[in-house]
Amino acid sequence: MKLPEAQVAVLEAASATEAQSTDRIAAETGLDPATATGAAFALDEAGLLAVSERAEASVTPTDEGREYAETELPEVRLHAAVREVGGEAALDSVLDRAGLDGPQVDVALSNYARKGYGEIESGNVTVDPDADPDDDPERTALATLVDGGIVDDESILDRLDRRDLIERRETTVRSVRLTDEGVTALMEGVEATERVGQLTPELLASGEWRDAAFAEYDVDADAERLDGGGIHPLRRTAERVTDVLVGMGFSEMEGPHADAEFWINDCLFMPQDHPARTHWDQFALSNPDRVDDLPDELVERVREAHREGVGEDGDGYHSPWSADVARGLSLRGHTTSLSARYLSGEAVGELEPPERFFSVEKVYRNDTLDATHLLEFFQIEGWVMAADLSVRDLMGTFTEFYAQFGITDLQFKPTYNPYTEPSFELFGEHPTTGELVEIGNSGLFRPEMLDPLGVDCDVMAWGLALERLLMLTHGFEDVRDVHGTLVDLQFLRDAEVIY
Repeated sequence: MKLPEAQVAVLEAASATEAQSTDRIAAETGLDPATATGAAFALDEAGLLAVSERAEASVTPTDEGREYAETELPEVRLHAAVREVGGEAALDSVLDRAGLDGPQVDVALSNYARKGYGEIESGNVTVDPDADPDDDPERTALATLVDGGIVDDESILDRLDRRDLIERRETTVRSVRLTDEGVTALMEGVEATERVGQLTPELLASGEWRDAAFAEYDVDADAERLDGGGIHPLRRTAERVTDVLVGMGFSEMEGPHADAEFWINDCLFMPQDHPARTHWDQFALSNPDRVDDLPDELVERVREAHREGVGEDGDGYHSPWSADVARGLSLRGHTTSLSARYLSGEAVGELEPPERFFSVEKVYRNDTLDATHLLEFFQIEGWVMAADLSVRDLMGTFTEFYAQFGITDLQFKPTYNPYTEPSFELFGEHPTTGELVEIGNSGLFRPEMLDPLGVDCDVMAWGLALERLLMLTHGFEDVRDVHGTLVDLQFLRDAEVIY
């Protein structure tokens, strides 16, 4: 009997009296495990081997589980710290004594009372004198697993699993055993033949393909799934936005993510005592904490606009204005800082109308995370410089832009911005919930902003939310479904391109 080399090796390594795993067969024959498994299935189909399968579960501690096995569970550390000070203490002080901070504090507090270690009430923590951490089954089970032991109590494993202290895996173990036909074949003699795996130019040119024995492929056989890389749906949407705006005649802007308060806020006629400029909205940097190379003449013109206003009837804020505040370094809370750099001529030189510019870049805000807010997100910045612009021009631009994404039900609402007048917000209807979702803010830049920058014509501008555009095109109800730690990886693999 003639068989491929791999099948001969597996057949000769198999036993008629003892079932052997394919991994063991692979080790003995020096074959790749996948090759050995494939050969075993082929021999099984030929009746020479019997392949059996069984599911085998394994439990291994996570990195966090190993850390707690070495340093004790947070609730155990809290219990020990309270006992050391007499069985009752203020919660803040005893947390420090236990060396607990960050997420470990929540872990300790949530498990302390659950396990009967004591009570936490009104900022104080007490110890139950009958509680003994040495008898804690979670603690014991975790230590056993770290030492390579086995834990059979499923309820304990369930609790450790919910705490992400262990990782459960289920693997398929395949074993092979020689059949009577296989034994007969070996006794009669099995000859290895070289099988050709693929047709090559050399085989075609030499004519050897005519006599070659080609390997057979079982297209129904199990195979490992390999998920290749792909472009994230949010990135695809950003690229589509770029294509649309370039097609509408816009040029792209770029600039620093960390910038001076001068470019982020002062140039936008944002008063230095405005609440949005506190740490509640922006992320201030500390090393370095300032930018020194600001254009002196422009700084003076911006300061004058803030203090006294622009024009004969202009009236500034009359509030304190400091160059030191303007030099403060922060992560940009909007990409309008790029607009200020370009309109002032600092980025690409003096511009002559008409001009159109845009950017699709990341911004950073100290917001509360929810279904429509993240700490960092992408903003679609854009502006048009031309004579005699109006709100109708701005609305028409949005109508044309969003129509490219199938969004034709835009609604507009007047709003206030320190740097635009008139100003309005944009809303679109969510395709799933039917609710109106705010998707952007816009307006015509005020003279108090444009005059110091040296711009003597109208400029209409906007900041649109890329993630919310994605919500309207794909039907997401929570922006955290799109990216971040809670994203569905299967969605990223299967998401269709939607324009």
